[in-house]
Amino acid sequence: MDRLVAGIWGENAPRNAEQSVYTYVAGLRRVFEPGRGRREPSRVLAGTPAGYVLQVEPAQVDALLFAEGIEEARRVQRAGDDLQAVRRLDEALGMWRGTALSGLSGPFAEAERDRLEQLRLAALELRAESLLRLGRHRDIVEELGDLTRRNPLRERARELLMTALFRSGNPAEALKVYEEGRVLLAEELGLSPGEGLRRCYEMVLRADAAPAPSAPTPHETPHQLPRPLAEFVGRSAETGWLTERLAPRGETSSSPLVIITGPPGVGKSALAAHVAHLAKDRFPDGQLYVNCRGATPELPALTPLDVLGRFLRALGTPPSAVPADLDEAAAAWRSRLHDRRVLVLLDDAADLAQIRSLMSASLGNTLLVTSRESMSWGEDAVQLELARMSQADSATMLANLAGTSRISADAGETARLARLCDGLPLALRIAGARLAGRPDWSVSTLAARLNDERTRLHELAAGDLAVRSSLAGSHTALERGSRPVDRLAARTLALLGLLHVPEMTAAAAGALAGITPGEAEAALERLVDAHLLDRAGPGRYQLHDLVRLFAGELRPHDSRGALIRALSYYAASTRLASHVSDPHRTQLSAPVDAPSHEISTAEEARAWLREEEAILSAAAVQALNSPDDTIARLGVNLTFGLLWHQSRAYHMAEMKELNTLALRVSERLGDEASALLAHGHIALALQMTGHTDEAVAHQRSELELARRLGDAFAEMRTLGNLANTYNSGQHYEEALSFAELQLARARSIGASVGVRYALLMMGESHLGAGGPEKAREALHEALADAEEAGDSGYEGQIRLALGEAYLDLKSPKQALPHLLRALELISASGYRIGKVRCLIGLSRMYRMLEDPNRAFSFVTEAAASGGAFGHVTWEQRLREEQAAVAEARAAISAGPCL
Repeated sequence: MDRLVAGIWGENAPRNAEQSVYTYVAGLRRVFEPGRGRREPSRVLAGTPAGYVLQVEPAQVDALLFAEGIEEARRVQRAGDDLQAVRRLDEALGMWRGTALSGLSGPFAEAERDRLEQLRLAALELRAESLLRLGRHRDIVEELGDLTRRNPLRERARELLMTALFRSGNPAEALKVYEEGRVLLAEELGLSPGEGLRRCYEMVLRADAAPAPSAPTPHETPHQLPRPLAEFVGRSAETGWLTERLAPRGETSSSPLVIITGPPGVGKSALAAHVAHLAKDRFPDGQLYVNCRGATPELPALTPLDVLGRFLRALGTPPSAVPADLDEAAAAWRSRLHDRRVLVLLDDAADLAQIRSLMSASLGNTLLVTSRESMSWGEDAVQLELARMSQADSATMLANLAGTSRISADAGETARLARLCDGLPLALRIAGARLAGRPDWSVSTLAARLNDERTRLHELAAGDLAVRSSLAGSHTALERGSRPVDRLAARTLALLGLLHVPEMTAAAAGALAGITPGEAEAALERLVDAHLLDRAGPGRYQLHDLVRLFAGELRPHDSRGALIRALSYYAASTRLASHVSDPHRTQLSAPVDAPSHEISTAEEARAWLREEEAILSAAAVQALNSPDDTIARLGVNLTFGLLWHQSRAYHMAEMKELNTLALRVSERLGDEASALLAHGHIALALQMTGHTDEAVAHQRSELELARRLGDAFAEMRTLGNLANTYNSGQHYEEALSFAELQLARARSIGASVGVRYALLMMGESHLGAGGPEKAREALHEALADAEEAGDSGYEGQIRLALGEAYLDLKSPKQALPHLLRALELISASGYRIGKVRCLIGLSRMYRMLEDPNRAFSFVTEAAASGGAFGHVTWEQRLREEQAAVAEARAAISAGPCL
């Protein structure tokens, strides 16, 4: 909003400026969408956390069409088709209807009006160049005369007019035009005519209508490097590495091509200027510089011929002698640099194609290139990928801008501010400038403002510096790219901003974009090359925070459909993985009609769930917080699909958080069946962390809903879960009562899995109550049922309990096979708390067999694997077993008593 106000009114904004903006926007929306309902959101001029975005195609914006027309004319002109170039320029110029933005005032309108006018003048000059090459010099004398009269200080127009007059047989008039320009420049600007105008003047004096392009002129020594930063911060390792490539010790030649790549705002240009000045003495024949405009918003990138032309003129080639053919210009470039040592700084190169024609210069010359694109080029090239700044260097940069005492006063808040700036020098420079301009702000004040993700990009703007603009340049370059993969990458970036997950795979991105995983991978890799996306591991990608916030502002078309596709992919894949990892467990999430990840084995399924859990949880949280019912239901589905994995992995906090949200959504939607499941899952998380009473309360709500819905299976399952909770809380009589009720209910409805679980709970109840013989009886019956069904998940848990029963019966040798088999099955399933129980049981068994050293290895492994993960009962038993083993080992060390 601040930028809108500044753009409309500048420093003279009225007090009600923001309200006026709202009024203007409302008026524009009525014009753009006359049929839009009063409460219907605008699809053309949409609101964002940072302001507004005009959602139109580039072909609907005349200013963009005009710029594209000029760029197309340049392309065909370089290809040698001047006639077609004139046609393209005539079409572009035909779009003008007087002064641009006529009648509008304010800083933005004035700046845009000036920019468009400069583009128009450049187009007129390009048109004149082509007409001169076509031999139509007489046709353009009047037009160029008018252009020069209206823009008397524009040297290129005057140069073209002199050439047209001279070729029309009027050298005296051409010299007069030169003299008028010389006097004007001296009087108005205190300058002499530029090199191009002087060369044209000499051509007329020599009566040379067609100077030979290859005619050499005396070498000139250009010094074009931009001024380096007065206080360059950090990058000592990178500076040393680059300097060694530009100015190696001894007689070794400099590297012919040195490339610095990295994300927008990471400080590539500043570092390049810094090292170029350090190494310039090794290049006595000059230093050239050009901004290639590879990612400059609203301005076309320089063409290879543009770059060559600038450099050839800087090296002394007369403007009229600069070849119009790219190959000829490249040959002239090689000739100019032969036996010379020149450093060429090419800043913000779009790609290799833009600079390839300069790369054939003789050894001793060096191209130092910065680009947002990763570049690969043969043995002669070296490339440095510039990373974000360290915390220490970030703090130093802030101190240089805002004052050392201010920045050092609160090291914690300074570190926080640096993190919020994502380690990007551009963002840090803006933050420092804002602090310098607001002496009443503390570091924590700005950090608090940046902490709000909705406005962070808005806050990271100062003057003409803005992180958003820097990122927009890269995105726009992809949108306007000549290759389909560029445009697909631009669309994919916008879609990635919809999904708030820490990482992304090609399959998930494909679902999001509605394309194949192969196409999605190509788009993601293109974003990596453009440094808008990072690889987080094999086949995995992630957005840095500021890029993620920028992507979230792009608002692509079909946002809802894309989000539903991605969430459906996650839900379907999670359900499949949960089923394949243990086919005997009941899948409580509903089937989803969507493509899913390909999973064929239990090992693959468990590995996928482990790798994806953080992503799946983040996607579920986003969906569960959505006001859209369809999206929220997908969040519930995804949450329920994670149950068995979270239970095995003992991720109870995550289970409770997600299912609490799922319960809220289910109650909002009036979905009692889903509310029933959510209550049960919350209860499991509470029970596993020792909160028995709270768990029972949720399970009683679950039981009530099951009976009200007439869901016999849910009722049976809840009875077993109540037995488990009471067992965990050491209320064995109540546990046994609910286990017997579950057994009866399971047998009545033919639920064999319920029978197995009820028998397991009965065994656990008897074991806890001091009845190992009754426990053994129930557990042997449960084991036979599990083995017959091939239910390895329950078999492992039953054998674990059976081994513990034999230990209580003082039969360690009978316990051994059960505990070893339980450890094998439970380890394979990923049931972490069960594995700890197995290890404690094996330690206890070997202690009973008077082998405390073997016992020590098992109890040590139990502790090393994470202990009992906060489970109150088993944390206590682990400590007791460690103490018992230590005592047994100490007794052996002491030897027999005399």
